[in-house]
Amino acid sequence: MSRTKAFIHNMAASAILQVVNMLSGIIVPRIMLIYYGSEINGLVSSIVQFISYFNIVEAGLGGAVIFSLYKPLADRNVSAISNIVTAAKGLYYKTGVFFSVLVLILASIYPFMVTVTDKSPWQVALLVIILGANGVLDFFVMAKYTTLFTADQRLYVISLANCVQTIFITAIIVILARQQIDIVVLRAILVIVILGKACLIRCYAGRHYAMINYSSETPNYTVLEKRWDVLYLQLLGAVQTATPVVLLTFLAKDLKLVSVYVVYNMVLSGVNGILGIFMNGLQAGFGEIIAKGEISTLHRAYNEFQFIYYNLMGIAFTVTFVTIQPFIRLYTDGITDADYNVPMIAGVFVVSGLLYNLKTPQGMLTLAAGLYREQRVQLTIQSVILLVLGLCLTSEYGIVGVLIAVIASNVFRDVEIPYFVHKFLLRESYINTYKNMILCLSISATVIFFIKQCMSTEVFSYGEWFLYLVQVIAAVVIIFAIKSFILEWNAMQDCLMRIRIKLLKGTK
Repeated sequence: MSRTKAFIHNMAASAILQVVNMLSGIIVPRIMLIYYGSEINGLVSSIVQFISYFNIVEAGLGGAVIFSLYKPLADRNVSAISNIVTAAKGLYYKTGVFFSVLVLILASIYPFMVTVTDKSPWQVALLVIILGANGVLDFFVMAKYTTLFTADQRLYVISLANCVQTIFITAIIVILARQQIDIVVLRAILVIVILGKACLIRCYAGRHYAMINYSSETPNYTVLEKRWDVLYLQLLGAVQTATPVVLLTFLAKDLKLVSVYVVYNMVLSGVNGILGIFMNGLQAGFGEIIAKGEISTLHRAYNEFQFIYYNLMGIAFTVTFVTIQPFIRLYTDGITDADYNVPMIAGVFVVSGLLYNLKTPQGMLTLAAGLYREQRVQLTIQSVILLVLGLCLTSEYGIVGVLIAVIASNVFRDVEIPYFVHKFLLRESYINTYKNMILCLSISATVIFFIKQCMSTEVFSYGEWFLYLVQVIAAVVIIFAIKSFILEWNAMQDCLMRIRIKLLKGTK
């Protein structure tokens, strides 16, 4: 399968998944808030974030396996693929045992770290174990297949399996929550669905990768040496993603505040999911280009992707900034056990998301090229900024304080990474990337200002909000299209030419 065709398949499957995830992301939190309350919603979210930290026991194995498989898959070297996958399988089993032990330790400690009104310590402990089951199944069953599919640009398989899983989970939550089923029992039932997905993944792998020997007599551990460099990056990545909820849990000491954070983050996760549609499979595609040394192809593909991504990102976050607060007001209408209507949180959240995604094209290239060790210092500084400012600001300013820390850390990364990528990988001037970043931010800020001045944000129903959303999207898309036509004509022409060639000649 060609890179372009694989990208189309991955993007289509990812689009379907993101639609399902967005619908589920809207339905499930609302159901949780109505039938279980903000405290239980915050409790579940807090536990999930703690468990996410334990994924570091993977020790960078997934990233190292994916990177190591690029060349054997490109060469269709079945023996080399089998040796790598066999080594990964054995290491994943050992890692799964370690992960399980950590979940049990958390289950024995966490109930005494928080106070939950309607749940005893043993119920909280059982909930920790149940929520950790997903990770356990991942390590013991799915991980080796997931890395293989990712490296082989078959992420659409994972996306479709996740789509089926999400539909079933959402339906079960809606049905059982209305029956007032205890949250511990409800989450235990969902484990069955996760197990079903694992079976689907295994069946697909057995059918489409029958030539691969998962028990090779000569497992290749040497190609996985980069895992320790990846481990360090995963540690820092865990700091970036899980720190806000952890800081709010311990410093703010209010699970309801965690619930407020999660509800706003739900919207940003949906936006990130939409942007992720255009990312699925690209890392593997760029990894193949880099592995083959196709430098001119790399430059062209990167410049086209950067142009498309920055325009999509600018549109997405401009629209989100203008429409998020009216949506939150409608979404949390009738929920009185916590204050969700805080415009300041909405604005800071969107700025944080925009600055986080601004570095995505460059970050994707560093991962595709396997430049793990080379980025350790920069990522360490980013994490230190987040932790220090988070510890200083969260107690006093709550969600806004922790988001300011996130923004500061992302600003550092946004400034640093273009220089790194252009110097060590692309070997060309980085000035154009900075110009594209500044242009995207400037246009977004200008559009937001004028829309705020010209359009009212008062909506009183989902129908009115949807009409408002359509109007904002239309205005923002037109403005960004005019911007591209006037200021980025060459880049836009290159992208249009590529699309035209593919439509006329088909994929190669």
